[in-house]
Amino acid sequence: MTAPLLLDSGVWVATVDSDDPFEPASRRLIAARGRRLGALDLTLYEVANVVGLKRRSPMEAMSLCRSVEQRCVEAFVRVDRELIDSTVAVVGEYGLTAYDAAYVAVARRRRWMLVSTDIRDLVSKGLAITPDAAV
Repeated sequence: MTAPLLLDSGVWVATVDSDDPFEPASRRLIAARGRRLGALDLTLYEVANVVGLKRRSPMEAMSLCRSVEQRCVEAFVRVDRELIDSTVAVVGEYGLTAYDAAYVAVARRRRWMLVSTDIRDLVSKGLAITPDAAV
């Protein structure tokens, strides 16, 4: 069985943002039933923040969070002490936010490919691929 793709919150948010250039690829990736997908518990908070608060759409945020949980049920990662330690190490190594570093830490620990819409901080550093590259 192939390892899941770890999707950061940007990929999920792109699915509900028609102005996002990664919207079509993100939708295809999430809809591809043959692909195993992973997420962090952190993803739910990020999605809720962006969609619920910034886009002022709490119902859409709740629905999208449920989709994340359902689609990633087999590969849903919760924070633990080892993840915190690994995250802090990645923060120091790359100067990332703890949020971005947590995704990198999980991808490394589990040997999963990280998929992100964050070109500047993740993709450009070779830490993730874009949704287009993952489809």
